[in-house]
Amino acid sequence: MKEKNIRKLTIAGVLVAVAVVGSLFSIPVFGAKCSPVQHMVNVLGAVLLGPGYAVGMAFAAALIRNLLGLGSLLAFPGSMIGALLCGVAYRLCPKLPAAYAGEVFGTGILGGLASYPIAAVLMGNTKAALFTFVPSFLISTAVGAAISVLVLSALKRTHVFSSLEGALR
Repeated sequence: MKEKNIRKLTIAGVLVAVAVVGSLFSIPVFGAKCSPVQHMVNVLGAVLLGPGYAVGMAFAAALIRNLLGLGSLLAFPGSMIGALLCGVAYRLCPKLPAAYAGEVFGTGILGGLASYPIAAVLMGNTKAALFTFVPSFLISTAVGAAISVLVLSALKRTHVFSSLEGALR
């Protein structure tokens, strides 16, 4: 039991580090700054470790990015809601497309909507409209989910995914 928890914490720590370092890279897409690595990490964490770990990882990555000046307060609702829905969707329907859909809907729609009050109240952005963040969040999370499809496909093809699942369950 203790060894399994150490493995989970180790993988979670590595994935948080990947998310923080990955936030240094962004791709401009239709005028939005697309930073997909966090969303890829959300899917990997939710699928391999479960929704609780995924939310904790999203919170830790957002906190570290904010402390380092690499992110904004909007990283909290977007990444955490996406990670939660991704993990819950995968737990209810243990198929990878359910995890991808949970991440995209959770971050892109719900996270984008939840960012409005944070931007308006805490960040003083009173010009933002309710749906301001949804398009850019959707682009970023869709690209991140697509990258996670490639990563998880490679892990499944090389049988690393099944050995990781066996070691962590």
